Amino acid sequence: MTESVRNVAVFSLGGTIAMATDPTTGGVVPALSAHELLAAVPALATSGIGLKVRDFRRLPGASLTFEDLTALSAAIAVELETGDVDGVVITQGTDTIEETAFLLDLYHGHEQPVVVTGAMRNPTLPGADGPANLYAAVLAAADPGLRGAGCLVVLGDEIHSARTVRKSHTTSPAAFTSPSCGPIARVAENRVRMAGGLPPRGPLVGAPDREARVGLYVVTLGDDGALLDLWDGNCDGLVVAAFGVGHVPERLVERLTKLVSRIPVVLASRIGNGPVLSDTYGFPGSEKDLLGRGLIGAGDLGPYQARLLLQALLAQGADGAAVRETFTAAFAR
Repeated sequence: MTESVRNVAVFSLGGTIAMATDPTTGGVVPALSAHELLAAVPALATSGIGLKVRDFRRLPGASLTFEDLTALSAAIAVELETGDVDGVVITQGTDTIEETAFLLDLYHGHEQPVVVTGAMRNPTLPGADGPANLYAAVLAAADPGLRGAGCLVVLGDEIHSARTVRKSHTTSPAAFTSPSCGPIARVAENRVRMAGGLPPRGPLVGAPDREARVGLYVVTLGDDGALLDLWDGNCDGLVVAAFGVGHVPERLVERLTKLVSRIPVVLASRIGNGPVLSDTYGFPGSEKDLLGRGLIGAGDLGPYQARLLLQALLAQGADGAAVRETFTAAFAR
């Protein structure tokens, strides 16, 4: 019996994986089309996977916007609802992959997996990793065992959950890791090999219907809080990336209390691996003190992901109570 052909839609956004040398500047810039990217992976022609290809953007990862990703999410939804597609692959710059994947996961309500990939070495360098990453991403997107997994990140033959993945090195081809749990699967011998069950999904958030500005304030040694005042009146919500398990200098406490009376303020850890606690330390500026003053714990979400979730909720019109309920139900530990 012949196995039925599986189909994958590929959306190209640009990034290192699609870069070529600019003769004017001598630096590399996004230039390759999605078709040119796929042509560099001859193994796809014999994979038995049908490909639908779309050039969506040609931008560095750092230049992607909320508007780009909202439009991409809508295009993916149309593809999954109207086409015979078993999964989606997105190629983009690695600068923002962990944020793109998390935000797309919030919007993704379908069973088919959405796989984000890219490259750490551009095509002009020896050992460029783009073709191998693209091949592994297509295999993952087509694999029926990953249905229901939401949005995933695939690089270096590892498959990571959007919720846990982090870019942990600036140049290494093995830059993407999930510090808290490791990858959920790996690609070897042209197939996906699961490491365990599918990861838990986060909340599903509808498409934005208004603008929302969410700030990120990173607490540092000797912080006097003066810069914190700049956010007052200039954002709809704020994430505080605190020390350790959720601590800030005592000098910041009153300023944060003032902000909480006006906007949702989420307390995350700047470490990005491990939870914010809720009931261990009791000094002024501790997690217990701050949560008692109305800050919302981010649970095990890192500050970048917490900012994206808060922005998505506020852009849907959520009030402070709804924000607190979502963070508590989905990410508190």
